Amino acid sequence: MTADPGEGPHMRQLLGAYVLDALPDTEARTVARHLRSCGRCAADYAAVAEAAELLALLREKDLLE
Repeated sequence: MTADPGEGPHMRQLLGAYVLDALPDTEARTVARHLRSCGRCAADYAAVAEAAELLALLREKDLLE
């Protein structure tokens, strides 16, 4: 968990792992709870989730070009 001065704890460092379902259950629940109450982190989550979906569309030959 990271902290922004004066704004309380945020979850940005955990969002990638959360999107990929790679967090332990307790940590995933903590992130989910935080996302429900923090619009800033929820917006970051949406961006990370979209990036992960777009990466899944890449083919190996796309990476070699």
